[in-house]
Amino acid sequence: MPKKAFNVAQAGNISLIVQVKDNQPTLKQAIHHIATSSAPYDVFRTRDRGRNRDETRTVSVFDPACALAGTDWHPHVTAIIHVERAVATRNPETGLLKLTHDTAFYVANTSLTAAIAAKAIRAHWGIENSSHYVRDVTFAEDRSRIRTNPGVIARLRSFAFNILMNSKASASTLSQDRYRAALAGLKHLLALITIPKH
Repeated sequence: MPKKAFNVAQAGNISLIVQVKDNQPTLKQAIHHIATSSAPYDVFRTRDRGRNRDETRTVSVFDPACALAGTDWHPHVTAIIHVERAVATRNPETGLLKLTHDTAFYVANTSLTAAIAAKAIRAHWGIENSSHYVRDVTFAEDRSRIRTNPGVIARLRSFAFNILMNSKASASTLSQDRYRAALAGLKHLLALITIPKH
């Protein structure tokens, strides 16, 4: 999580929320201490029930106060966000419940309510699930060993991804569509983006 992103956001007057991962152990340890030793200034809970699934999300927002003083993060972090997610999934065959629990930490460069933080993080994961995850599974982006001009190949993947997504309602059969497009050849692929004449 480069601090450069925060500098760019500050220069452009942009609100920024970034997930803190294990590659920032010092920052993660500091905000974990804040989340476990102080009270949040705002909390927002949601519960989503679907078929065989019950998910509860608790988003808590903390003021970092002086906890990050003396670190490079102090001028950037205005709010700390802690997301707890508990999911109960019922096996339809046995009727047994499987309980999972996970937590995530985020930092923001602006003060915000827990409801706004929850909405922004949910929107991000919608993009992650519908685009980045699908691209990795279908196009194996994370396993790519291309080192010469990787940006060109990334743009070609994006081009192909957008064509396939534009030609159907969901990403559920994207890998089959990719295979069919390859079998049909370039002419069929280009026909998917042909603009009809009026």
